[in-house]
Formats: sequence, C-alpha cells, structure tokens
Amino acid sequence: MNVLAEDITKSSNTSFYYSFSLLPRHKREVIHAVYAFCRYTDDIVDEGPDDTRKVVLLRKWRMELGKTINGRSNSPLLNQLATTARRFNIPVDHFYELIRGMELDLWKKRYENFDELREYCYLVASSVGLMCRQIFGYKNESTRDYAINLGIALQLTNILRDVKDDAKRGRIYLPLEDMKRFGVTEDDILQNNYTQNFVDLMRYECNRACEYFDLARNALKNEDKHYFFAARVMWSIYAHTLRRIEHSNYNVFARRIAISKPLKLLIAIRYWLSHQIRYSHEPGTALHGLSII
Repeated sequence: MNVLAEDITKSSNTSFYYSFSLLPRHKREVIHAVYAFCRYTDDIVDEGPDDTRKVVLLRKWRMELGKTINGRSNSPLLNQLATTARRFNIPVDHFYELIRGMELDLWKKRYENFDELREYCYLVASSVGLMCRQIFGYKNESTRDYAINLGIALQLTNILRDVKDDAKRGRIYLPLEDMKRFGVTEDDILQNNYTQNFVDLMRYECNRACEYFDLARNALKNEDKHYFFAARVMWSIYAHTLRRIEHSNYNVFARRIAISKPLKLLIAIRYWLSHQIRYSHEPGTALHGLSII
C-alpha cells in the first residue's frame, strides 16, 4: 500500500476521510490514491500567494500525470493513481477535469451565472465522484447521474459554508446574477455584511443545493445503494452541514459552520451498521472486512 497516499488522506481530517474509512481495505487503499491526487492538486492552488508560480506547478503536475499514464513518471503517488485507473477502468479524462477545475481558481474569481458555477462544481467535485463510481462498482448507468449531482450538491455546500473564507481570498462563487436579483453587492460579500438581502440570497442558494441532493438521491436505485455506502455517508455529512447553515439563519460570517469529528464518525458508523444488518444475509452483497481507521 502507498503509505504517502494514506497519510495525505488521514491528515486531511475531512469528511472524505470519515466517509471512506469503513470501506473494505482493498477499496479503501485505492480510494486513498484518488483522494491524495485531489488533495495534492488542490494544495498547489491554495498554498502561497504567487499565482504565477501555481500556474507553472499545475502545468508540471499535468505533464507528470501524462507521463504516468504512459508509464514514465517518477511520482510514487501518480504511479499508484495510474495503477488504480487501469485496475478500475477510470477514464483519465476525469483526472484532467479536476486539474482544469483547480486552474479556474487561479484566474476566475467571479461567476456570472449558475451555469458557469455548475460547470466549475462538475470539474472539481463531480469528476471525483465519477472516479469513485468506478471503484465502488455499480449495476445501473444512473449511478453516473448520482455521482454528478452529488458532486454538485457537495461543492455548493462547501461554497455556502466558506463564503467568508473565500472572500478573504478575493473569491466570490455565488453567481453575480443571483446576487443582483437579491440586492447583494460584491462589497457586501467582501465586507461580510450580514443583511436580510444576504439571508434571502443564501436561502435561495441553499434550496438549490437541496435540489441537487434530491436529484442525486433519486438517481441511486436500491440495488446500487450498497455499492455507494461511502458516498451516502458523505451525502449525510454534507446534508447535516447544509441544515446547520439554515439553522444559523445563514449567518456564515459569524462563525464557520462545521460538523464535529465525533458526529462525522457517528454518521459513518450508523450507515455501516445499517448496511451490515441489511446486506449480511444477502449472497454476494455483504460488506466484509470493514474496519475503522
């Protein structure tokens, strides 16, 4: 197993780690490689103030990915990723989509409308879901819609949670078209002005995120649910986050909305237990070898 990939995942302390920690070991190990690739790519964009240097680093990272695909990389992380892609038939386009999405953060600080934002969400989040879909396995092609819509829902939740933090970096992901509709200016966001107009805007955007959660849930057929156990844990953690934003009356400026480690673990264990009970007596569907890490 690639210890580097596991360490990157574990040290991140994200919902991803808690969602996937109860997978069977053989799947957990390859998921670590996917997450580590995503985390490393994201870190290139978010660490340090020099955007020009980041552009160069991302270009080198993309070139190294290409070398890996052709079997010539010196990166242990990318080599494991390439092995995972071949083993689970993951289209390499998804890896390039993620890099393209991360690149947007280096030059695109505003989104005119939701169509633009949805494309961004697809690149940075749905692409990851589509990678994981291949690892989980599935019976129905509708799981593609599940992965895409869940990715958009998760990323929208991140955006709503992180309005204040993103504003510190000069980024506003909320669609300018929506902001104008509700009478919220860019300065309102940058200066953390908590107004009734902002509340109305956030309520509208949260309702949109809820719609994508519902689209994802409706796309996942019963016979595929046990394959997507880990993704459903992620669904639950982020749905909790969205509800907390709503319960705070959308005041994401006062404090960062977060789900505690114990609650994340509790959600994961609850789903694990329900799956054990439901599938343990069905041939070929039991989830064996699960352990908390």
